[in-house]
Parts: sequence; C-alpha cells; structure tokens
Amino acid sequence: MVVISDIVVQGVQMLLVLLLAPLLTGFVRKIKARLVLRQGASVLQPYRDLLRLLRKEVVLADNASWLFRVTPYVTFAAIWVAAALVPTFATGLLFNWTADLIAIVALLGSARFFLALAGMDVGTSFGGIGSSREVMIAALAEPAMLLIFFCLALVAGSTQLSTVANFMASSYVGLRVSLGMAVIALIMVALAENARIPIDNPTTHLELTMVHEAMVLEYSGRHLAMIEFGAFLKLLLYISLIACVFLPWKIAVFGTGPLSYAVGAGAYIVKLAAAGFFLALFETATAKMRVFRVPQFLGAALMLGLLGTLLLFVSRSF
Repeated sequence: MVVISDIVVQGVQMLLVLLLAPLLTGFVRKIKARLVLRQGASVLQPYRDLLRLLRKEVVLADNASWLFRVTPYVTFAAIWVAAALVPTFATGLLFNWTADLIAIVALLGSARFFLALAGMDVGTSFGGIGSSREVMIAALAEPAMLLIFFCLALVAGSTQLSTVANFMASSYVGLRVSLGMAVIALIMVALAENARIPIDNPTTHLELTMVHEAMVLEYSGRHLAMIEFGAFLKLLLYISLIACVFLPWKIAVFGTGPLSYAVGAGAYIVKLAAAGFFLALFETATAKMRVFRVPQFLGAALMLGLLGTLLLFVSRSF
C-alpha cells in the first residue's frame, strides 16, 4: 500500500510539471506583452501551439539520419526525467531518492549533446552556428552549475535535493554569503540554459543573434512539438530548482497527508507565478547582449560559484 501511494504521488508530480510547463511560458509571454502595453496572446497559447504542431506533417531533409529523428524524443524524455527529480510541492518523493543534483546536470547535458549533434546532422549553416554557440555556452554553464551544487552540498551535507530542501527549510541555515553567491550564479545559469534574454532571444530569427533557434530550425511537426515542450519543461525545472533550494517554504514533507500536499502545491504555483512575473519584468527591462560577451556573463557565474565554494572551505578550516 505504501509503495502504491509513493507511485501515485510521484505520478501526480510528473503530471503536474507537464501541465504547468506550457502555462508558465504562456504566463511569462502574457506579462511581457502587458508590460509593453500590448494585449498579447492568451496564456493558453503554448498548449494550442503544441496541438497545432502535433497535427502537422513532419518534413525531413533527404540527408537526415536516425539521430535527427530520435533527438526530439530523447531530449524531451531526458528533460522530463530531470524535472521529475526536482521536488516541487513535496520532498522525499519516490524519484527524489533515485538520483541527485549531479544526475540532473548529466541529464540536461545529455539532452544538449543530442540537440547539438542533430543541429549539425543535416549540414546547414544555421544548424552549425547554433550548435557551436550552444556548446560554447555549455562549456561555461555546466562547470558553473556543478560548482553551485558543490556549494549547496557543502552547506546541506548531501547532494540529494530532498535533503537539501529540508535543510534549507530548517532554522540551521541562517544568512550565508556563499548561498547568496550561489543563488545569483544559479539565476545567471538558468537564463543562459533556457535561452532567455540577455543571452538569447527565443523570438528572434536573425542569423547574427540566434543560438537555440538556429539548432532547431530544420525541425517541424511533432518533432518540433517535442523540442518546444522540452524547452517549456526546462524553464519550469530551473524555476522549481531555485524554489526548492532557496525558497522551500510550505513545501510538504512526504507522508504528511493530502492537506499538506495541497498546501505545498498551492505554494508551488504561487512561487512559479512570482518567478514568471520577475522573469518577464527582467526581460522587458534588459536588452540582449552580443554573443562575444556571453563568456563574460557566464564567467561571472562561474566565479561566483567558485568563490561560494571556496568561502565555505575557508570558513570551515578555522
């Protein structure tokens, strides 16, 4: 009975992230439109876009290999599994104990690896440019992400997200400079990994500025739907990760009952809405930076993660 209950709660969490991911993207787009005094599309527009793409026929280049065909499904599956590992409304769920923060980095890195290969598979210039820029961003974003996680692991004593969230929700944390550096670095990495302003602009189709969009320009139909859905899930994943680690208020502890889960789910939706609003506000007030300045931006995130980790080592040595 306990095992069935574990599976049901974990299934609800996986279904919840699937349902909320397009809604979060639609909400961010709507807020951005309202901030510049436009009506904007409905918050449900991403669902309609996905359904429209799923109904369309797939168009493939003559020289597209099996890698090009399987990449959308591999990418979507890897990101969905990674999203399922992050506690959203409750800690201690079934999947939370099967993998840790390092596994999330590995899953996201695998998804990026396949997408970059698929971008070069058909041999177009746009795909090659997008893949090379994506790998350049990953070369700095992934080490920064690992240093942030090392910093969190040193504070909480574990790389398991449920343990980290429970520790951060306790009164033992206090104010720490290293955690302040980690949260700033994680937000910078999240902007880069999700192709958001100022690193990338997902709505642009100019050759000089495209990064992520250039890689997926050859995809259509259900393949493009899977890639778009994966991008929605990735944004939700990073916001859930920030909320779980740095804002774990009202998150339920596994086994405390349906009422605690309902409160945790309500708090989680409020956190998503607040994060979506601030993301839209930031993107409205910020311009996209030039590509050659991206290493400086991510280099700052890398240094913040490194300084936070070193600060913990130094403070513990006395």
